[in-house]
Amino acid sequence: MTIHDLRSWKSAEHLPRDEQLAWKIAEVAADPVEVEAEVTEMIVNRIIDNAAVAAASLARRPVASARAQARAQAFCHPLQCGATVFGLDDSLRVSPEWAAWANGTAVRELDFHDTFLAADYSHPGDNIPPVLAVAQHCLRSGRDLIRGIATGYEVQVNLVRGICLHEHKIDHIAHLGPSAAAGIGTLLNLPAAVIYQAVQQALHVTTTTRQSRKGEISSWKAYAPAFAGKMAIEAVDRVMRGEGAPSPAWEGEDGFIAWLLSGPEARYQVPLPGQGQPKRAILDTYTKEHSAEYQSQALIDLARRLGPRIGDLSQIDSIVIHTSHHTHHVIGTGANDPQKMDPHASRETLDHSIMYIFAVALEDGGWHHERSYAPERAQRPATVALWRKISTVEDPEWTRRYHARDPKEKAFGGRVVVALKDGRVVEDELALADAHPDGARPFVRENYIRKFLTLSDGIVAAAEQRRFLDATQSLPDLPAGRLGELNFTVTPDKLGAPVPHGIFDWK
Repeated sequence: MTIHDLRSWKSAEHLPRDEQLAWKIAEVAADPVEVEAEVTEMIVNRIIDNAAVAAASLARRPVASARAQARAQAFCHPLQCGATVFGLDDSLRVSPEWAAWANGTAVRELDFHDTFLAADYSHPGDNIPPVLAVAQHCLRSGRDLIRGIATGYEVQVNLVRGICLHEHKIDHIAHLGPSAAAGIGTLLNLPAAVIYQAVQQALHVTTTTRQSRKGEISSWKAYAPAFAGKMAIEAVDRVMRGEGAPSPAWEGEDGFIAWLLSGPEARYQVPLPGQGQPKRAILDTYTKEHSAEYQSQALIDLARRLGPRIGDLSQIDSIVIHTSHHTHHVIGTGANDPQKMDPHASRETLDHSIMYIFAVALEDGGWHHERSYAPERAQRPATVALWRKISTVEDPEWTRRYHARDPKEKAFGGRVVVALKDGRVVEDELALADAHPDGARPFVRENYIRKFLTLSDGIVAAAEQRRFLDATQSLPDLPAGRLGELNFTVTPDKLGAPVPHGIFDWK
């Protein structure tokens, strides 16, 4: 890997194009290096994983709304090529940016796909919907798609390694817009000069605040990554037509670093593979066994382990979770969000409350993507009483391990201390989720297939499940024009209630 030193430059200074971060990213995207077999295998796994969580979310209102917007565009502007939308028949094709919007929302809605955590955090599987949509529309092959997705992961993961957004209350989709644009550039074999401009445009139009994940968290949390993917497609399209971008987007005197990050004196180091080096970043990412914020994954597993040791949960006096700065301040009591303790809070908010998640996991001995968030579940008196006995504190050692570069040191869990009314103390700790690549039960292809079959059960017919899995596992050999097979169709009754009409449906 090559470390790119990044800082703000005054307009009077000369920063050569080939020293700008956007150009370095473009060079990575334009590099024709082959994708390794191990990486290809994991890309197939993540396409299956995305489809699994999308299937489980098809009937949810935000997903139905996004899908309705995409369908309205298709009826107004029918396409000969186009891209598919999860759940809809392959014969209905929509423009790629709207397919990315609908599918990206479906993938993100349940907060149940893959994750990468470093200086910032991300869900790099969000790169797949926009790259796949463009691949379908432009009649690319499975090999082309694999190359594009490998780039999307590589760029996003390395931006997340080097640049912290959340400390400045910038939402993490500011790393996703550029990575998706780079992935599309690779997919289409665009020259570095075009990708360079597209990456900068995508950064410029996808920088938003973290209020989408704060306080009363709304459905925009699911839409935000889909928006970034949609904007990335539009950015690439504009640049292919000869348009430019604000340059240098990161380093400019009034650019990203100077005014949205740590200011003109700040320094960042972003690692990127050198010319001819393989793109392997997807192998450093990890998927979820449980439908909840990633920092809760290990703590759900720990709750399953602790429950039998505690016994009667009504005898608990207090529970303190000693964990990292990030977990404490984003999903713990350090966030100072009263909504995180509110039994009437939205699903999106409960997903970001480790106090709620740990209480339910203790009581139920596990986690379910729907039942664990049901209003009647959140409002159960015993659950509310237990929930309000739970707090978090930052432990410097867990913060250090959260940011550790050594995989043997890295940790996303915590230590839990349970004080009982009789004076006994029960405590335990877990560094990594069981499903993490270095956890007790790392996810392999069998787990991804089981997750898809479980989450799509009763939604996608058995024959359609098998067809989708067969097509996806044949991805490296799918010829140009066959990527529409990476979709699944459901009957209309599985798509949820109709949503109100909007501007795009106007007649």
